[in-house]
Amino acid sequence: MTFPERFSNLPEYAFPRLRKLLDPHPAGGEPVTMTIGEPQHAIPEFVAPILNAHMAEFNRYPPNEGTPGLLAAIAGWIRLRYGADLGPDRIMVLNGTREGLFDACLALCPEVKQGQQPAVLMPNPFYQPYAAAALAVGAEPVFVPATAATGFLPDYEGLPRALLDRVGVAYVCSPANPQGAVAPRDYLAGLIRLAERHDFVLLSDECYSEIWRDHPPVGALEVADAIGADPERVVVMNSLSKRSNLAGLRSGFVAGGREAIARFRQLRAYGGAPLPLPVQHVSQRAWGDEAHVEANRALYQEKFRLADRVFSGVQGYQGPEGGFFLWLPVDDGEAAAIRVWRETGVRVLPGAYLAREVAGHNPGKGYIRVAMVAPKEEMQGGLRKIRACLYG
Repeated sequence: MTFPERFSNLPEYAFPRLRKLLDPHPAGGEPVTMTIGEPQHAIPEFVAPILNAHMAEFNRYPPNEGTPGLLAAIAGWIRLRYGADLGPDRIMVLNGTREGLFDACLALCPEVKQGQQPAVLMPNPFYQPYAAAALAVGAEPVFVPATAATGFLPDYEGLPRALLDRVGVAYVCSPANPQGAVAPRDYLAGLIRLAERHDFVLLSDECYSEIWRDHPPVGALEVADAIGADPERVVVMNSLSKRSNLAGLRSGFVAGGREAIARFRQLRAYGGAPLPLPVQHVSQRAWGDEAHVEANRALYQEKFRLADRVFSGVQGYQGPEGGFFLWLPVDDGEAAAIRVWRETGVRVLPGAYLAREVAGHNPGKGYIRVAMVAPKEEMQGGLRKIRACLYG
């Protein structure tokens, strides 16, 4: 049997790869998992009552694009958060942002650009579905370094014009996973203008937008509206996973121009997995409530301060501006992960597993990613063990 060659160069996904790395070694203490970005803070109190009130609706097929009430709640949140006024025809509900980030290439990337194979730009390191999406449509994934030298954001404007003219879509993530960098307003404005000049779509992954240190991150929709950009140039994804601690609800949205969202809706009608109606009712309430988000953010801000104290004096340490990951500098990520596991029982993720090697260099190799999602006391204990083990 012959399998598609287009996925042959995909490496094993990060977490099975991590298990192969660490599981042969005994843990050096009570295991503490700090690898996956799975929120552990309490879910909002309104979730269970709303689910219970709508249990009977599990017997109905839900609308693919989202209920009118949920679309209105998302539009209201976008208006409140970013000042952008979007009608319901510019929004679609997602089964988590991963679905939208993958399907964006299927829905929006052309088969040919300038008579050539299209290119898909993505930061390096990056969220791994970006690369799989590019390969799925036969595009060339282009991994652009997002390192300390570039403020942990990709320098797309510095790419050769011939390459930019082939770009079909370009991904950006702010706050960035894994580095926690926040894209400034001028940076996003530059990317949107670059998309207009070279005729591509900017895909903005903003699922960490509500977890920030000092100031709320600016959003791509907000910037596009402010500079009067063509609405079709920007497509944004967000979800309830991080802001509301509802990763298991699998509820997110995509927003953009009318034509872009129409293409998403057409594709999803054939192959999408719509959210059950009880889940949509919970989501409607969650997008309309900021109290639980503010309480959640305060917990993470306390964790930011705690991490800063633990790693004070560590050369190269930078606390995140947003999100909930630490991107800690080490000599070699795999060696550091093995050492921490064998000596302390703490599991961390080698940064190289989130990046690709380009020209003989993997920009994640000299880092480990540490998720600050566990309860504060457990997280503090894990961070102290990492500090003592790796930095003395």
